[in-house]
Amino acid sequence: MMLAKWRPKPSLPSPNVGPGLTGWFRKNLFSTPGNALLTLVCAAILLVTVPPLLRWGLLNATWLGDSRGVCDAASQGGSSGACWVFIKVRMGVFMYGFYPLAERWRVNFAVLVLASALLPIFAPNLLHKTRRQILLSIAATLTVFCLFGWVPAVFIAFYLFAPFALERLFQGKPFLELFGSQALAVAIGIALAVVGGGLVYYAVLLGVDAKAAGAIGLIALVLMLFLLFVSRLTTTGWRWVLLFTVYPLFAFFMLVGDVFGLPLVETHFWGGLFLTLAVAVTGMATALPIGIVLALGRRSTLPVIKTLSVTFIEFVRGVPLVSVLFMASVMFPLFLPENVTFDKLLRALVGIAFFYAAYMAEVIRGGLQAIPKGQFEAAMALGWPYWKMMGLIIIPQTVRLVIPGLANNFLSLLKDTTLVAVIGLLDLLGVAKASMADVEWLGFTKEAYIFAAIVFWIFCFAISRYSVFLEKNYHTSRQ
Repeated sequence: MMLAKWRPKPSLPSPNVGPGLTGWFRKNLFSTPGNALLTLVCAAILLVTVPPLLRWGLLNATWLGDSRGVCDAASQGGSSGACWVFIKVRMGVFMYGFYPLAERWRVNFAVLVLASALLPIFAPNLLHKTRRQILLSIAATLTVFCLFGWVPAVFIAFYLFAPFALERLFQGKPFLELFGSQALAVAIGIALAVVGGGLVYYAVLLGVDAKAAGAIGLIALVLMLFLLFVSRLTTTGWRWVLLFTVYPLFAFFMLVGDVFGLPLVETHFWGGLFLTLAVAVTGMATALPIGIVLALGRRSTLPVIKTLSVTFIEFVRGVPLVSVLFMASVMFPLFLPENVTFDKLLRALVGIAFFYAAYMAEVIRGGLQAIPKGQFEAAMALGWPYWKMMGLIIIPQTVRLVIPGLANNFLSLLKDTTLVAVIGLLDLLGVAKASMADVEWLGFTKEAYIFAAIVFWIFCFAISRYSVFLEKNYHTSRQ
C-alpha cells in the first residue's frame, strides 16, 4: 500500500479576538448607565430631526426647472420639499456676484492658475516627483488652451514652468561672493535691479500698455533682486516667490481689467463666492507675514519697535472687526487729500489683513516662547545674523508648533468675510440675502441660508482637515 505524499497546508488566519459589533456597542455606547442614557437621547434627537430634514431637502425637493412656477406647482400638488430650482437659477449670482457674464472666464482663469500653482506646494506627497509636476503643468496648459485660447495658455505655461528653469539656471556662485566687498556687491546688485526694472518699464510703456508699465516694472525689479541675492532656491522656493510677486499683479490685471484690451470691471460688481474667496485668500496671505513681523517686534529688545508692536496688537485686539471695516470704509478717506481715493474693496482688504495680523502675532509669539533657548544660542554661536537665524531656524520650528492656532484664525477669517456686507460689498451670504429680496423668488429663505452654510462648511472642513494633515506630517516625532 502506497502512502500519500505529505503536503503542508496553508497557515490559518489569525483568530478574531476583537469584541465584535455587539462588544463595540457595549464598550463605546453603553459602557455605563450615563453613557447609555446619552446614547438613547442622541438617537432620539436624530430620529426626530434627520428624517424630516431628508424628506424636505432630498426626497420631496424640487430639482428640475428654471422658474418659480415649477416649485409652486409642486407645492400645490402636495410636495412640501425644498425648491433647489431657486439655487440653480441664481447659481451664477451666488458664484460671481454681479460680475459681467461675458467676463466671468477671467475669474475662472485666475482661479485655475492659482490652483495649478498651489497644488505642488500643498500636496507634496502627491507631487513629490519632478515628472509629476511637469505633467501637471502640461495638463493645466492644455486645459487652459482648450477653454480660453492660446494667449492664456502661453501665460500659464510660462508661469508654471518658470520655477523649473530658475532653479536650474541660477545655481552658480552667489552674487554677493563675486566681489571682494559685500557692500559693493549690494550696491551693484541694487543698481542692476533698478536698471533691469527700468528697461522692463519702458519696454511695456512703449510697446504693450502704458497703464500696466509701472506695476510690471516694479515686479521686474523685485524679481531681479531675488535673482541676484537669493539665487539658490529650490523649485518650491521659486513657486513661493512667483506666488507673492507675479500672481497678485496678474490677478489684479485679470480681474479688474482696463489693461491689455480687457474691459474694466469695477469692484462693486464683485460678489458671491468669488468675493468671499478673494477676501479670505488675500487676508490669509497678507496677515500671516505681518503677524510674524509683529510677533518678532513684540519680542524685540529695541524699546521703540517693541512699544509700537505692543500698542498696535493691543489696540486692534480691543476693537471688533466691524469697527475696523467702518473705519477703513468711512473714516480713512477723510484723512486723504481731495484728489486721492482708494477702492472700497482695497480698504476692506487692508483692514482685515491688519486686524487678523494682530491675532496671528500672538499665536506666533506663543510658538516663539516654546522654542528652546538653545536654538537661539546655537545660531548665534555660528555667527548668523538675526534675520538668517529667524528665517532658517526659529520661524520654521515656530510655525510647525502653532499650526492649530493658525488654522483656527484662518477659519475665523473665512467666516468673518461676511462682515464686508456692512460696507456695501456682497459676499456669498450677502448675495443670498439679496436674492431673497427678489420679488420673483420671495419665500425661499431656508434654501438660500442652507446653501450658503453648506458652501462655508465645505471650505472650513477642508482647511480643518488640511491643518490636521500638516500637524501629522510636521510633528516633531516624524523628524
